[in-house]
Amino acid sequence: MNPTAAATASAIVFVWLGMVLAISFLEAPLKFRAPGVTVPIGLGIGRLVFRALNTVETVLAAVAVVAVVAGGAPAGVTWLTAAVAVLLAAQLAVVRPRLNRRSDRVLAGEDLPRSRGHLWYVALESAKVVGLVALGVGLARI
Repeated sequence: MNPTAAATASAIVFVWLGMVLAISFLEAPLKFRAPGVTVPIGLGIGRLVFRALNTVETVLAAVAVVAVVAGGAPAGVTWLTAAVAVLLAAQLAVVRPRLNRRSDRVLAGEDLPRSRGHLWYVALESAKVVGLVALGVGLARI
């Protein structure tokens, strides 16, 4: 693989990984523990933060895909890149719309039981983290 493309893709992947870890596994759960943060306030903040994160993730994924494809990456790196992109797409196309509809209802004042949709999001996010680590390490070794 072209060393410049590998270095670019590796940097992108590790920035992406850092953002996911910081927001999904640190900020998201902690905001609900802050004094005065109610569920509607936390949901409102979360929607804004995750919309921004997912927008940046989409850009980073596109840049990583272009770098991997243009750089002539080995098959393993190409497959990991595709897997991580598919996980992101599943989050954005399947899970996020359901979570958004549910949060709309909560923000409108409905009293709903805890959501299992968040568990799906966390499961996909965890798989994505594993994929990003493997991809970043694979790219860094090129």
